[in-house]
Amino acid sequence: MLLNSSNLYSADYDPWSGTLMIVFHGGRAYEYYQVPHREFAGLVNAGSHGKYFHEHIKNHYAFQRVG
Repeated sequence: MLLNSSNLYSADYDPWSGTLMIVFHGGRAYEYYQVPHREFAGLVNAGSHGKYFHEHIKNHYAFQRVG
């Protein structure tokens, strides 16, 4: 899902594994693990995707750079 954000380009979510993939403008991509669906829903519905990401996801879940 494309995001209207100056920092985040897109977000994809796998509900079976709880893996959230975030792609940043510039191409860097990260997977965040065991993320509850409510966090993905909160991210895509937030007034500011970047602010939500920084307050609720970044440094709250295990992650790995994938691209």
